Amino acid sequence: MDDFQGLAPRQRWSSHLQQWGIPAHILEQAPQSPWIHPTESFRPAAQLAVDTPSYRRAAEVLVDVVAAEHRGGSVLDVGCGGGRASLALVPLAAVIVGVDHQASMLEVFAAEAAERGVAAHTVLGDWPDVAAEAPSCDVVVCHHVLFNVPDLVPFAEALTAHARRRVVVEIPMQHPLANLSAAWKRFWDLDRPTGPTARDAADVLLDMGLAVGFEEFELADPKARQAEARQAEVTDRDVEHTRVRLCLPADRDAEVREFLEHLPRPPRRTVTIWWPA
Repeated sequence: MDDFQGLAPRQRWSSHLQQWGIPAHILEQAPQSPWIHPTESFRPAAQLAVDTPSYRRAAEVLVDVVAAEHRGGSVLDVGCGGGRASLALVPLAAVIVGVDHQASMLEVFAAEAAERGVAAHTVLGDWPDVAAEAPSCDVVVCHHVLFNVPDLVPFAEALTAHARRRVVVEIPMQHPLANLSAAWKRFWDLDRPTGPTARDAADVLLDMGLAVGFEEFELADPKARQAEARQAEVTDRDVEHTRVRLCLPADRDAEVREFLEHLPRPPRRTVTIWWPA
């Protein structure tokens, strides 16, 4: 039973996300902060264009811009990381703008854009706090960010205000840390929440009056592996990253590795949500 079913969509989303906090008694034992985002994990691959709904919904707008206005399009990438979402749209996108709260991510974003010969600008800070520093663009993309946003309304309002034609958001159907729920139970006897989901995010946007499109698809887990190759696929970096996420000391590495070696890696249910400017 959903304890927040009677709440308005905005409050329901926020209340669900609050449940993902780590209890104080666990955080106090953590050797380092579990809220890590290793820059190398966000570095784009050489070939980025993937035929997903997220790519298609952004690309079709840029195609129209090129045809109607005889210029390359512009893309604002909020929570850009290394730039996978916006760089995939080059060369339809002639200008890309990356917003991120982590300077090292923006360094990767700028370097990858330069390597691909596309004009790029960066804005350092949290969205929507730095929205005034970002230009309006033909398309605003925001991939795998919403589950870090407790209050979706001002966040989405700023996305919409900066899009000349369309906003395209991509998120997993479930919280991105849901794949570690079994680990929290095993190592800390901690039950993790099951909500919110991408549908809860869409409900907030619909309640704002946005004409939202919603399309589900599957992405292969990049760490997926065949059963006979499980052990070889678990790297020391995987173990360290997971152990830090779980607030565990380094002497638990062997146990974390064993857990990861047997962790199922089904395709990730992913959702594209888009709406017009």
